[in-house]
Amino acid sequence: MTLRISTNAIFQAGTTQINTLQGQMAKTQMQLSTNKRMLTAADDPIGSAKALELTQSQSMNTQFGTNRTNAKSSLSMVDKTLQDVTTQIQNIQSLIVTAGNGGYSQSDREALATELEGRLTDMIGLANTTDGSGTYLFSGYQTTTQPFTQTPTGAAYQGDQGQRSLQVGSARKMAISENGSAIFEANATGNGTFVAQAAATNTGSGIIAPGAVSDRSKLTGHDYSIAFKVAGAPAVTTYTVTDNSVSPASAVLSNQPYTAGAAISFDGISFDIKGDPANGDTFSVQPSQKQSVFTTVTDLIKTLRAPADGSTGKAALANNLSMASQNMKNALDNVLTVQASVGARLKEVDYLDSTGDDLNIQYQTTLSGLQDLDMVKAISLYTQQQQTLQAAQVSFKTMSGLSLFNYIS
Repeated sequence: MTLRISTNAIFQAGTTQINTLQGQMAKTQMQLSTNKRMLTAADDPIGSAKALELTQSQSMNTQFGTNRTNAKSSLSMVDKTLQDVTTQIQNIQSLIVTAGNGGYSQSDREALATELEGRLTDMIGLANTTDGSGTYLFSGYQTTTQPFTQTPTGAAYQGDQGQRSLQVGSARKMAISENGSAIFEANATGNGTFVAQAAATNTGSGIIAPGAVSDRSKLTGHDYSIAFKVAGAPAVTTYTVTDNSVSPASAVLSNQPYTAGAAISFDGISFDIKGDPANGDTFSVQPSQKQSVFTTVTDLIKTLRAPADGSTGKAALANNLSMASQNMKNALDNVLTVQASVGARLKEVDYLDSTGDDLNIQYQTTLSGLQDLDMVKAISLYTQQQQTLQAAQVSFKTMSGLSLFNYIS
């Protein structure tokens, strides 16, 4: 049986085959020029889908990296500002110690009060620090509202309790700010559990110590008053402790003989009173409250400007300086606690940065395996395709010249 092929069929088959080979060469050349194995999703549907998913994950990881950079910048500014606040509080604590110098005159204390006014202004300025673009660091979510304004009793907070946050990892959202109320206002008074203080109307020289908790299981959280009585000849000083939180108020200790410096203990608390309380002098023991550091400094300035004449005035000065010292210590502890939290977050950002970099390398490696071209294999294929095309072109030329008319001529 003889197969007969028309000249037209020979031309069509040759053209189709050469076009196909040229298309294959063009694709290989495109792969070589882009160094990509997959030029379209049709080249590897499953691989393309996985590559798209990895590319999206890589983009998210890059965005988390940008967020971490912003978080680190914000937290670093908060940390630096808190360091400055810490320095200011420590300076004020030194001034309190200086003010307790028994040799100081009223004018010396006036000078200290003036210096404290400057410290107070500096601290309020630090509390109103911005990030350079007008955003306040310590106003919560109210970023354009100045957090603190000075008042006759300290400073008023204008922000809110919010903490701005950023997504710094796929499963980690981090607070990048602190609200001013938590830093400057949430400071416990007294020793942190109770406040022992003298009445402003006392006329004796009794000085009360901050005291401490002797048995936490017996704490009641009640308000107590310690009333002194001086009677008899020779005069004998006694005191009575009254619990004012029960109704009617009841005596916890009655007519106890007073010895200067001896411990006074009841309901899990203990403190002492030194000096000579006068008849009718009173002291109080109340649960600690929250107080603004600005109020503490303002009260301290008032204390230094008040006359401290005689034993009564010196006792009032000593009691108020003791109270200010305790409150400033609590304020310092609070600031250091917040600063430690900020430092821990900065460290965590560094750790997340390292993890993010490793993850990015992993994504890139996987993507490279899916998308990148095997150059050796591709060049070999291209050479093979080139030779095949050349063979097809030569054979087509030969085939197209095999006609009866050419033979006759």
